[in-house]
Amino acid sequence: MKYKLAPSILSADFGRLNEQIDLLRDKVELFHIDVMDGHFVPNISFGAPVMKWIDKGLFLDVHLMIENPEKYVEDFIRAGGDRIIVHAEATDDLRGLLGKIVDLGALPGVSIKPSTPVESIFEVLDVLDEVLIMTVEPGFGGQEFMEDMMPKIKELRAHGFEGDIGVDGGINAETAKVCIEAGANLLIAGSYIYGADDPLERVELLKRSFA
Repeated sequence: MKYKLAPSILSADFGRLNEQIDLLRDKVELFHIDVMDGHFVPNISFGAPVMKWIDKGLFLDVHLMIENPEKYVEDFIRAGGDRIIVHAEATDDLRGLLGKIVDLGALPGVSIKPSTPVESIFEVLDVLDEVLIMTVEPGFGGQEFMEDMMPKIKELRAHGFEGDIGVDGGINAETAKVCIEAGANLLIAGSYIYGADDPLERVELLKRSFA
């Protein structure tokens, strides 16, 4: 299994966004883009018009925490999204939405909130490239890690899912190990990396959990 680390640019300095991305570009496998609309979650981040200014040449994992994602997936793919992660709770036709993402040329992913049972997405595992397990309530960075979400990861692996299992929320050097032991292979970290005086050091600390 290939382990991956994805810094979340939500915690980066947007005034120096490409500079902060370049700092880590050669040290990580991908970058995580948190999109929030103020409706599906109680916060607002940015949309496709801002995302398109991110220098490419890197893999962008786009996490849409928005209502009516069907209306916007094409915009985020055109803006450079390589994998589009939608919330199972945000659509009435999850399989249809995932098919649209594939038809538009991106990889499909699904995220679930802490209160959503992982069994609710078993019927679409056959088409997924990633499952993103939220270990905080989506909407704000810097929350406390919910270790009781780890059984969801174990259930996914036991059910035969071989794609990426990402964990988002409260990731640091200690919680990263817990996630890897549970069966995750993708760690998303925002404030732990970009809130540090030395983001590169934090990246190396997180990667030690892969050993």
